[in-house]
Amino acid sequence: MLDFLNTVIPNVMNKPDELWTAVVQTLYMLVVSGFIAFAFGLFFGTVLTVTAPDAIMENRRVFSTLSAVVNIFRSIPFVILLAALIPLSRFVVGTAIGTTGALVPLVIGTVPFFSRQVESALAGVDAGLVEAAKSMGSSNLGIIFRVYLKESIPNIIRVTQITSISLIGLTAMAGAIGGGGLGDFAIRYGHQRGQTDVTYVTVLVILIGVWVIQSVGNYFIRKLSH
Repeated sequence: MLDFLNTVIPNVMNKPDELWTAVVQTLYMLVVSGFIAFAFGLFFGTVLTVTAPDAIMENRRVFSTLSAVVNIFRSIPFVILLAALIPLSRFVVGTAIGTTGALVPLVIGTVPFFSRQVESALAGVDAGLVEAAKSMGSSNLGIIFRVYLKESIPNIIRVTQITSISLIGLTAMAGAIGGGGLGDFAIRYGHQRGQTDVTYVTVLVILIGVWVIQSVGNYFIRKLSH
């Protein structure tokens, strides 16, 4: 088997430690930035939902301002965002390079997208359930947690899947300009040195990551759908 691999992917077999380090770096960026983006995106998506016109906490000023900010950051290409946020990255995490330096732009690039995804997921809640909760005297906070969020769990998992897969692509892009991870590994060896087997193996590893995210997400969606 080793002889076969040495023949098919010789350049990868020559640097297994570097490949493993790239995988770990990508996982680090994905998990840390994903967790932070999930928390902020869930919050902002919920705020957009409950402050919208005719919603339970209607506030046109808050809704319009937050919606405009989300739209602005969603429209900025991630490569430009990486460069523009270098000073902020240095201020927040102390560096603008490497996997840690990529965390700030990854979070800021993901939160607006996930916020809109959450807003869309919560919009699917039956208005009759909200009205029923109101008639039973539930507070706005109670409606948010016991109706909007509870009833939207499968949809929230689904949009989290979509966002996580998108985030994998962003980590690869961050790696391509010095953020480390699989993107850096593929560019440094696969592109710059013409080692195509490195590129193919990197793509395969990313596809496996996407498959794992989809499989785990689909499992919990089936379990929690009702």
